[in-house]
Amino acid sequence: MNEAGIRLAIFLGIFAAMALFEVVLPRRDLILSRARRWTTNLAIVAFDTAMLRIVFPMAAVGVALWAEQAGFGLFHMQDAPVALAAIAGFVILDFAVWFEHWASHKVPLLWRIHRMHHADRDIDVTTALRFHPLEILLSMLWKAGVVAVFGIPAIGVLVFEVVLNGAAMFNHANLRLPGALDRILRLVLVTPDMHRVHHSTIRAETDSNYGFNLSLWDRLFRTYVDQPREGHEGMTIGLTEYQDEKPAGILWSLALPFRAGPAHGGRPGRDPSVKADGEVA
Repeated sequence: MNEAGIRLAIFLGIFAAMALFEVVLPRRDLILSRARRWTTNLAIVAFDTAMLRIVFPMAAVGVALWAEQAGFGLFHMQDAPVALAAIAGFVILDFAVWFEHWASHKVPLLWRIHRMHHADRDIDVTTALRFHPLEILLSMLWKAGVVAVFGIPAIGVLVFEVVLNGAAMFNHANLRLPGALDRILRLVLVTPDMHRVHHSTIRAETDSNYGFNLSLWDRLFRTYVDQPREGHEGMTIGLTEYQDEKPAGILWSLALPFRAGPAHGGRPGRDPSVKADGEVA
């Protein structure tokens, strides 16, 4: 199987598993119709995929293959062992994605694009796929640049992309994990309960838990919040200014970056209910 076939097979398997778990072990009652939201969110990812194939057909793996052939990038210049470079590259890419996500909340122009993801009033496996085409393109350009500069091996890039997609579907899932299991997993990985905090309408909670895969970056940079102030069942998901059915519409969602809205960038405001170490007071 080629790269696309491998990624599609794994994607469909994880998506189906998360969708099933959401029915069997849901964490929250959904506010909006699943049929309408899923139609919109899945249509968006289909559009994103088609756009990316047309505008940037090389993708990150293609850039990695080019760098290998050209001997371009830090790891190739140092003749680093492939296994070591792939593992190091995985960690570097994970931090790069964390940093990109953090910047998407701090830079006003990037926030205008990223807020389509946060506009979803429910959070489930399809929210992991709900990103504006402009954000998908910018993200791929950013990852491709990181891959080229470091010369990350193609196998490391492929594994990272597959793991990142699967991890995003897992931690966006409306899934109730046993408390003990959640506490153990989040020592290393971002869990659904950990990431759900990030989709809160409370600013101090939205400005936390940026990780999509490894949880260490939020702990290291003190952006980790353990639990939402209102609890997982009581918290409000989405954007405060759009607590209606508009975010479930595809045309409305795609037009959101071009619509005026409250600024969310620059220096984040402090919330007195959140301690410096990220715990809710």
